[in-house]
Amino acid sequence: MTNGKINLILVCQINFTYRMKTQWLFPHRYRLIGWFILIPCIILGLAALYKEFYFDFLTIDLRSTTQGKSGMSAFFEPDVINLTDELAALGVIAGLLMIGFSREAIEDEMVSQLRLECLQWSVYVNYIILAVAILLVHGTRFLDVMLYNMFTVLLVFVIRFRLLMLKNSRVLAL
Repeated sequence: MTNGKINLILVCQINFTYRMKTQWLFPHRYRLIGWFILIPCIILGLAALYKEFYFDFLTIDLRSTTQGKSGMSAFFEPDVINLTDELAALGVIAGLLMIGFSREAIEDEMVSQLRLECLQWSVYVNYIILAVAILLVHGTRFLDVMLYNMFTVLLVFVIRFRLLMLKNSRVLAL
């Protein structure tokens, strides 16, 4: 019988000491870096969108590229663009990705399952919001909805995942 017990213990050690593959996650320290990127970029994006705040050094003159064009394309293409809002959008995306997909201090199966469920839940919420917007918002306001909808999946994921991690840490602390 001892041989049977040893085999059972060996099987349990092999199955329960399996190291999770978290190769697609950022290192844990990236979460803090993500917050330092996200907060200023949200402020910059809102300032660019609603207060027309732009950095002058991000202004690009496109007149040299539209010189030879004629017809409708030359009429609709701007001569000068500013990349402040693009910089803010890329910063928000990078910050949310770093916050949402950084390893936890203890990355186990529960955290991995929770991360997956939160991501799935955020996709559902995103498309429910989009469906409601398609039905209720019309005209140029719909472009505003689509602008915010770009960030909804990551934003809802990060909020839900962080809240559930906080809730689970309190439950485990009891």
